[in-house]
Amino acid sequence: MTELEQNLSSIRARISSAARRVGRDPNEIKLVAVSKTRPSETIRSAIAAGQVVFGENKVQEAELKIDEIGRKGIEWHLIGHLQSNKARKAVQLFDVIQSVDSVELAERLERICIETTHDPLSVFAQVDSAGEETKSGILESELPKLVEYLVSSERVKLQGLMVLPPYFEDPEATRPFFRRLREIRDRMLPGGELSMGMSHDFEIAIEEGATIVRVGTAIFGERG
Repeated sequence: MTELEQNLSSIRARISSAARRVGRDPNEIKLVAVSKTRPSETIRSAIAAGQVVFGENKVQEAELKIDEIGRKGIEWHLIGHLQSNKARKAVQLFDVIQSVDSVELAERLERICIETTHDPLSVFAQVDSAGEETKSGILESELPKLVEYLVSSERVKLQGLMVLPPYFEDPEATRPFFRRLREIRDRMLPGGELSMGMSHDFEIAIEEGATIVRVGTAIFGERG
């Protein structure tokens, strides 16, 4: 096995173990391989190893890769901040946009989907859990307006909530952020998905209810 194949196998085993620890079915959890900054040949190797869902941060970078790799059997997620001037291209490229952080952006995506007769577009509302200036997300106090708009929209379909909590050396320190997002989901969007957890804390996220984990470094190694 290649190192990448070993890494993917290890991550899948850890996902399964974390789920079973809290009585969950591992099949409920989707692994998004965070492929930002990774070349197309590396993504192809991951596909050969059975990985079919990939997360990209930037529309322009993703466009080049998607043009090269294609979409057959592959699911592409935008997990980075989406600028409104890139929204039209994002609608064309991505199967899921996980980073909707304002009513204005949601309205723009809806208009684009209607204008282009696009199939229903799956989105997540990204929640700002800690008020970090370097990260995007909608404040919890503003989230009800966004959820209300998205659940009533025609083409843009709210699948769940996403969070990117602060980084802590001790993964346990992220647990309150994941728990909080689950509580918000249970109140505002019962049955909705939860995209939370990355390479260093995805097991904690799974224990707290994550249905999607976004793992990059633990699969592909440190970026050079």
